[in-house]
Amino acid sequence: MTPGMRNLRQAVRAELEASSGARRFGSGWISGVLGLVLGLAGLALVVSMRFPGALSMPELRALHEFARFRLVIHVLLVSAFGLSLVNLALRRNKLLGVVGISCALLASLLGGSRAHGLVADPTPLYLGLDFFVLNVVFTGFVFVPIERLCPRDRDQSMFRSEWREDLFYYLVSSLAVQVLTVLSFLPAETILAAVSFGGLRAWVFALPFVVQLPAIMFFTDVAQYWLHRLFHRVPLLWRFHAVHHSARSMDWMSGSRMHVVEILVLRGVTVIPMIVLGFNPAAVNAYILVVYLYSTFIHANIGWRLSLIDKWLVTPRYHHWHHGLEKAAIDVNFAIHFPLIDRLFGTYHMPGDAWPQGYGIGGHPVPKGYLPQFQYPFTRPAESSDSV
Repeated sequence: MTPGMRNLRQAVRAELEASSGARRFGSGWISGVLGLVLGLAGLALVVSMRFPGALSMPELRALHEFARFRLVIHVLLVSAFGLSLVNLALRRNKLLGVVGISCALLASLLGGSRAHGLVADPTPLYLGLDFFVLNVVFTGFVFVPIERLCPRDRDQSMFRSEWREDLFYYLVSSLAVQVLTVLSFLPAETILAAVSFGGLRAWVFALPFVVQLPAIMFFTDVAQYWLHRLFHRVPLLWRFHAVHHSARSMDWMSGSRMHVVEILVLRGVTVIPMIVLGFNPAAVNAYILVVYLYSTFIHANIGWRLSLIDKWLVTPRYHHWHHGLEKAAIDVNFAIHFPLIDRLFGTYHMPGDAWPQGYGIGGHPVPKGYLPQFQYPFTRPAESSDSV
């Protein structure tokens, strides 16, 4: 990276992380952030349309020829341009507006909403750039407004400490979606190849959708519950899981912080029940969407007190206690969907209306940054999960 690019990156980061007074409504900061985000999103989508074989998921690649999808890209670029202009008009520091407009203009020069592929697909391999954009934009636009309106921690900024690391986790897991998906389904497919479950699979497949979806949630939750406990109790596994627990702030991005080894092990195990038992693909796909949103929700900086619901379903406060720094928060609330599982196995913890006073690992041994955190399990000695 050239010194000029490094300085630009640092200047953009400083503007995004501006003090609360500099972010007030009417200052142009909000329009600048939105213009920048939409400009970058539009540019990335146009680039993925230009190189679909290399940068687009096959499932999303099919959308490229739909007029509505191209209309969405057009609206993204026009909105980015307009919001960036508002930033230029209102704010003394016009950097976000300039970068947002530059991204929108570059995307337009590359073809904008009319962009088409430049080269044929040379290999079956791809990086999910478009998946990353839609992933972040969708979850961000769903959860950021809720976090701003109903925050657990009112002093926590959207661009809080270590937000770039967690966003990079989003990027890596999205770009590597093909490899992660293939490896995640491999254990279940291996079991199916070795063992016949014909009658059972046919019976499960014939169940109504309204039965299949909660059944998938329950069986996968039981599987991940015990695997989750192993990640806390087995020192070798804990070194990988510690990366996830190293987040010192909880919000919609913090759940993405997960070592790639843990991702593969966790997905490989939890996929087994829904594939081996023969659930309908429609129910499986619905569950994947549910768990994707649900995982983001329970990590979010949302201060809702859902006293009636949290007895039956995991809520943000319930899962926040799993990430708490307090001694009482060690090795509790392993379930992802149903607190009943923690109740059955003695790991349930919900003290009144209280929330944890802090998050992370005692002593904060995990280093900051994606690469140091990737290397951490391989370079640090085994540690007990009692330090959670």
